[in-house]
Amino acid sequence: MFTLYLKRLLLSFSLLLFLVPSLNAQDISKLKIKGNYNDQLLQLVLLDLKIKYRLNIEFNEEVGKDIKITATFGKIPLPEALNTILSGTKLDFKIEEPRTVTIYEKIEEQRDLAIHKPSKYDFTITGVVKDKKSGESLPFATVIIKGKNNGATTNVDGYFTLFNVPSDTAVIEVQYLGYQTKRIRLKPNMDFEDLKIFLEDFSHEIEEIIVLAEKEEQLLEASTGISKIGFTPATLAALPSFGEKDIFRSLQLLPGVSGTNESSAGLYIRGGTPDQNLVLFDDFTVYHVDHLFGFFSAFNTNAIKDVQLYKGGFDAKYGGRISSVVDLTGKDGNSEQFNMGLGLSLLSVNGFVESPFADGKGTFLIAGRRSFQSNFYNNLFDAFTKDTGNNETQGAGGGRRFAQQQVQPNSYFYDLNAKLTYRFSPKDVVSLSFYNGQDILDNSRITDSNSLGGKFGSGNSNFSFSSDNIDLTNWGNWGASGKWGRKWSDRFYSKAIVSFSNYFSERDRSNETTITRTDSTTIRKNGSYENNDLKDITFKWDNEWKISGSNQLEFGLQSTYNDIKYQFVQNDTSILLDRVDQGLIASLYVQDKHTFFDKLILKGGLRASYYDVSENVYYEPRASLTYLLSNKFKLKAAWGQYYQFATRIVREDIQQGSRDFWLLSNDENVPVSYSEHFIGGASYETPSFLFDVEAYYKKLGGLSEYTTRFTTTGFGPDRTLDYEELFYSGIGYAKGIEFLAQKKVGKFTGWLGYTLGEVKYDFDAFGDEPFYANQDQTHEFKAVELFKYKKWDFGATFVYATGKPYTAPTSFYELTLLDGSTASFFEVSDKNALRLPDYHRFDISATYNFNMGNSKANLGLSIFNVYNRQNVWYKEYEVIEGELIETDVSLLNITPSLFFTWKLR
Repeated sequence: MFTLYLKRLLLSFSLLLFLVPSLNAQDISKLKIKGNYNDQLLQLVLLDLKIKYRLNIEFNEEVGKDIKITATFGKIPLPEALNTILSGTKLDFKIEEPRTVTIYEKIEEQRDLAIHKPSKYDFTITGVVKDKKSGESLPFATVIIKGKNNGATTNVDGYFTLFNVPSDTAVIEVQYLGYQTKRIRLKPNMDFEDLKIFLEDFSHEIEEIIVLAEKEEQLLEASTGISKIGFTPATLAALPSFGEKDIFRSLQLLPGVSGTNESSAGLYIRGGTPDQNLVLFDDFTVYHVDHLFGFFSAFNTNAIKDVQLYKGGFDAKYGGRISSVVDLTGKDGNSEQFNMGLGLSLLSVNGFVESPFADGKGTFLIAGRRSFQSNFYNNLFDAFTKDTGNNETQGAGGGRRFAQQQVQPNSYFYDLNAKLTYRFSPKDVVSLSFYNGQDILDNSRITDSNSLGGKFGSGNSNFSFSSDNIDLTNWGNWGASGKWGRKWSDRFYSKAIVSFSNYFSERDRSNETTITRTDSTTIRKNGSYENNDLKDITFKWDNEWKISGSNQLEFGLQSTYNDIKYQFVQNDTSILLDRVDQGLIASLYVQDKHTFFDKLILKGGLRASYYDVSENVYYEPRASLTYLLSNKFKLKAAWGQYYQFATRIVREDIQQGSRDFWLLSNDENVPVSYSEHFIGGASYETPSFLFDVEAYYKKLGGLSEYTTRFTTTGFGPDRTLDYEELFYSGIGYAKGIEFLAQKKVGKFTGWLGYTLGEVKYDFDAFGDEPFYANQDQTHEFKAVELFKYKKWDFGATFVYATGKPYTAPTSFYELTLLDGSTASFFEVSDKNALRLPDYHRFDISATYNFNMGNSKANLGLSIFNVYNRQNVWYKEYEVIEGELIETDVSLLNITPSLFFTWKLR
């Protein structure tokens, strides 16, 4: 019954997204228009047509700012309706496909043809693209010549160079995700060596209009490259969340990225694990991306301007990881005026301030976020620590432990971003970026006789008991970078970066127990201390040389020094593990991109890295091609080899839970990780829709598993505890195919994504046959739907995936030990031979946008897991009275959340 309901829900959801009435494919000249306007501003009339009939109307608001329209007409063709509306004005129109109407001034057009005759042909334009309101430069914006295949993309500082412009009266079109497309007719008197283009975001309103115009607003950009997807954090507001716009949680809604990992904000991309992803924030590496046990990512969207995800086949300038790249660009700060904002949810409070200084040459931004211990926070904490709340807990040997007091852990997280940017000249930009994010958990408690019942309780005068338990955990990241970017000429750009990154994870657990009897007092102490500290110091020098309009060369160098320490101490004195890994990686890269006949784009590159630990040089060739069959249809392929030198290892700990730590490969017992990517695909794109498919195959090598075995030698006071580190290495593969269908414009937008995948590992130590990796999922389907209605934004997401593999006990037996006690031992299945139940979840959200004077605000509600699906996180097993008991540990139940944000501007 539920399965039938689910199928109907999915079908309805998909139809709603893609079968909303649309006339995009029709000849809009035949579109029937009806209108009744009485002394209304032209802007309002055009806005009404835009919304009612889903038209894209290009119109200079200044030209018709004071024009009022009085017109009444029945259902007549669009050209007749426009002639009626514009009758008596100095305006004219032209209709273009798809569904585009351009309104222009007749006199100005004639004057332009008479006065602004072309004076230059086949020349080059250089300039910068910025946000009109804040002055922020916009990276990775697209600048094209209308009607031509000729185009350019802005770099990280917003600069672009456009070659082979046919004339100085041509029309150029500028697009950036989350912003209104702008078309500019060039004029001979423009400064083509420093052309400044300003774009408006989708919050821009005409006059004081209540209803926002329907614009070409899309949430993500998935057609700009091979296995590459880009988006801006500002577009995430409508997606369901926990009151926190979360970049990594949003990425998990894309095909090829696992969306079922509620317990981790890390990204499992095309069968890879989170540590195999290179995460860059303003060019420094972030090694840990989680808050609150992985439920939130560690990045504040108020501080981030742009996000680029490379799911595979990435360029030669990126190295050190074998799966994917997430490149985050931080905001510089408002260069036009002071601005600030605040946000509040049931989980945290956040805010930012930004301002220009030095007459706009400099900007700064400071953004911060901190959680507070609300009931909502505690519910999430309990869900992920699985605190049962029982006063009595089961002991390891089957007996009962002493009762414990109920203690609410003191836990919180915070993150802080700061950035200072200064433009010494139109060609030089210097910036300093800083980040710190940390989680702190204090689970310390005191247990004494007052909490005990029975004969050990406070009524027993012959016995007293106290236990002081210290349990402190903190983990997080520090990061900073300094960048100098210089535009040497209209063809050559360089940037030099010095960065520092520090990941730390520390846990201090100790217990001092005092037992007092009538004739004696006994004090027992035990505990453990665990510390993982990773430092990364990097220098990078990147260069872009635009040799011609069809040829671009990129080259540079990178040097990274890693210092990684891991220490595990027991009872203050027994150092069980004490690893110190240090290594230097020096890399050079070169990459050339060439376009042939405006149809074939070839890109080839080579990265060479010297690793001083192994004293070897590792060569990483990369190649990709794109072939444009038409303006809408293209084929694409990529191939590359990748190496990884820093690896995250999981240490088994049966009593306290497995822990992970970073170490450096030594190419002996810990091999250098390796992968080889093969990617092929095709895409079909119109102004309203995108259909994309990619198949991938990844060969994996140098995979590592790790465990420790502790043994004792000697007797009595001379007894010592020894340990042995056991590393297992293996190979594997990941393969799959991804489908994306995206509706980019209209009141209804969103996408459908499907991934068919397989990940298998082969370790000699685990058997003769390959086994499914922990992150393997055969099928995964996602649907994302956004709907705009007046001041409301509605969002809904659905995720379905087949279950992940796991290993389980198949039987058990009991043995009597030398001391007379009994212990249970398990026989287990083949590794990852079983599957958890299928996963599915439906989330919804509603956001109301409104003005508070001249400032803007929104108020929203989000509901996670609407139909309260009990998705299994993992399974627990125990033997009770001779019977093997299996328990499903579930993820989050239905969880509502409220949020409020306010911005001065």
